[in-house]
Amino acid sequence: MIAMSRDLREFDKQTNRQLIIGGLILLFVVGDGLIYLFYGANAALFGLLCIGAGLLPIFAIWLALTLMDRFVKSQNPEDR
Repeated sequence: MIAMSRDLREFDKQTNRQLIIGGLILLFVVGDGLIYLFYGANAALFGLLCIGAGLLPIFAIWLALTLMDRFVKSQNPEDR
C-alpha cells in the first residue's frame, strides 16, 4: 500500500470553504425562494436586501481578521 501524504490544514480550509458556500446557497436560494413563494417578488427583493445587510458585519469582521493575519505574516516571515 502506498502511503499518501495529506495536508490536513488544506483539507480543513477546503471543507470550511465548501460548508460556508453551501450555507450561503441555502440561505439565498431556499430562504429567499420561500419568501418569493409565499409573499411575492417585492418581498423577495427586500429579503435579499435584509440578508445582505445581515451578512455585511460578518464580512467586515472576516475582512479585518484576514488583513490582520496577512500583516502579522508579513512581519514574521519565518511563520509562513
